[in-house]
Amino acid sequence: MKRSFHVTVAALFFSAGLSPLVFAGDLYDLDPEHTQAIFHIDHLGYSTVTGSFRQLKGMLTLDEEHPEQSLVEATIEASSIDTGVPTRDEDLRSSQFFDVARHQTITFRTVKVKRRGPRSADLSGELTLLGISRPVTLRTTFNQIAPDPLRGSRMVAGFTATTSIRRTDYGMKAFIPLIGDVVRIDINVEAIRR
Repeated sequence: MKRSFHVTVAALFFSAGLSPLVFAGDLYDLDPEHTQAIFHIDHLGYSTVTGSFRQLKGMLTLDEEHPEQSLVEATIEASSIDTGVPTRDEDLRSSQFFDVARHQTITFRTVKVKRRGPRSADLSGELTLLGISRPVTLRTTFNQIAPDPLRGSRMVAGFTATTSIRRTDYGMKAFIPLIGDVVRIDINVEAIRR
């Protein structure tokens, strides 16, 4: 049976204006309770600060037979940033960093999928942060698709992805070079078929 895999994560990881109706297969919605967008950034050379975003949504269409036709779209609420330190999170919401008063969301849309192996692919897309859109590639591993006995045997697809960006590419220049420019992003996704 042919299956389709389309994710809007918002944020995770995005579509090049193509409607998911163009592709055959099932639509999946990201499960916000089991989906994470985690970032890692150098802090003064002493340590790595890690944080995540608590509010994200998305959908995916996965085509296992033709993964190059898969789509991903994701949206992250920038104000949901959480590093475990409330005062730092408020600083990160300010105009020096995520400027959530003017830029409420971070989005990702795929433009190309290139298969690397039987369970891996590169998802090339467009990441929009602070109103600036730039290309980014998510190195993605497809974990499994199967009925979940804890969710009434609903079909669930799971994958992990990683990428790195330079925050200065998006105009986020505060405290460079004391706080790192390169940000590593890890994404864990579980998506439930509609």
